[in-house]
Amino acid sequence: MAARSVCRAGSAAGRALLWGPRPSAALLTLTRKRGAATYAQTLQNMPETQVTTLENGLRVASEESNHPTCTVGVWIKAGSRYEDPKTNGAAFFVEHMALKGTKKRPGSDFEKEVESLGAHLNGYTSREQTAFYIKALSKDMPKAVELLSDLVQNCALEESQMEKERVVILQELKEMDSNLTDVTFDYLHATAYQGTSLAHTVEGTTDNIKRMTRGHLVSYVDTHFKAPRMVLAAAGGISHKELVEAAKQHFSGPPFTSKGDSVPTLRRCRFTGSEIRARDDGLPLAHIALAVEGPGWADPDNVVLTVANAIIGRYDRTFGGGKNQSSKLATLAVEHNLCHSFEPFNTCYSDTGLFGFHFVSDPLSVDDMMFCAQGEWMRLCTSTTESEVARAKNYVRNAMVAQLDGTTRVCENIASHLLHYGRRIPLEEWDARISAVDAKMVRDVCSKYIYDKCPAIAAVGPIEQLLDYNRLRSAMYWVRL
Repeated sequence: MAARSVCRAGSAAGRALLWGPRPSAALLTLTRKRGAATYAQTLQNMPETQVTTLENGLRVASEESNHPTCTVGVWIKAGSRYEDPKTNGAAFFVEHMALKGTKKRPGSDFEKEVESLGAHLNGYTSREQTAFYIKALSKDMPKAVELLSDLVQNCALEESQMEKERVVILQELKEMDSNLTDVTFDYLHATAYQGTSLAHTVEGTTDNIKRMTRGHLVSYVDTHFKAPRMVLAAAGGISHKELVEAAKQHFSGPPFTSKGDSVPTLRRCRFTGSEIRARDDGLPLAHIALAVEGPGWADPDNVVLTVANAIIGRYDRTFGGGKNQSSKLATLAVEHNLCHSFEPFNTCYSDTGLFGFHFVSDPLSVDDMMFCAQGEWMRLCTSTTESEVARAKNYVRNAMVAQLDGTTRVCENIASHLLHYGRRIPLEEWDARISAVDAKMVRDVCSKYIYDKCPAIAAVGPIEQLLDYNRLRSAMYWVRL
């Protein structure tokens, strides 16, 4: 800003020195064309994803690049959805224990060996996946594969270490209760999928964690940590041939089949239109999430719903732009002070999903914000315009490319695709699917999933102003003459 002020006050020569000559219209056109061509070439010239399946069923996948570092990880088709009410929390407990030593490298020896490489080890558990990955120098890829194989196949699960981790997990559960966004989404799953395994929280209940024994964890690992349920993925400056050789050497342990009748199967999770309200007038803000049943991972409607969410947009009071937002709902939120933030979501699982929105608002703005948000849904179903779709598709393309920034994101993307779709879908194919979306398609798909459907609602905080469920249900359609 200061430089501009000086420039305005200076001579024409000063302006020319500071800003340089203005490019001609022809040059600007050429630059734009060059940028568009670069994007198209980028889609076509993405490194190939190579996949090899070992004899025991383990899938080994990689994407080679010229990065000096690499990310290597094991993704397992296991999570809280595979637990029952009594063992809910076992996957989360196993994740904690796996990072605390193996039979070959007990206690802190495992962590010290990772640190000696200058590497970063991490893991996470979700409702359908468990992952462990290491980011290291490319030359240390074989060692990283060995460490991951030891972690997956030889987890110590020592009783003494379990007691220490039990205390840590119980403390984490207390801290999670203060994150009202996470609490709201856990409630949303609990009501939307009531009576099914998707209603379980990833972390489990306090009572379950207190009762969890070594036998529970051993049984969970023996049942789910099987080669056909795993993907060993890598991205960065690595060789796929070397990765396969390392996998054959170190991942020969996980058996091909499960013992007896212990083959894990997923039961269909029934969606129920319902609500959970946890009213607490002592809290300053209301957290509310509303969702309908969405499609599973492999359903092509997901692309259209992603574009629809981009049309709705997202908003936070910290954003710039004020009333000049491209999102109509964001503009209303600013003009009428409807909320502190809102964001649409499309949470997918193997055979179902949650498509909805979440917002945080003052107690006296809950009704107005819900009215406007549901009205935006109805507008998507009935009067989406081509200009909105064009803008949203550009946003989705940008987000798609941004997700592949760095070896860790690429590695996770490879493994997730293999678990969800059975193959790595290239960016060029994603771009073609996005390009095929038009306004009519958005209206039709949104009508299919949203219009006149029973929603699931979760609300936490000062929610006295949240209308009765039947009133909210009646706003899921318009009476049109």
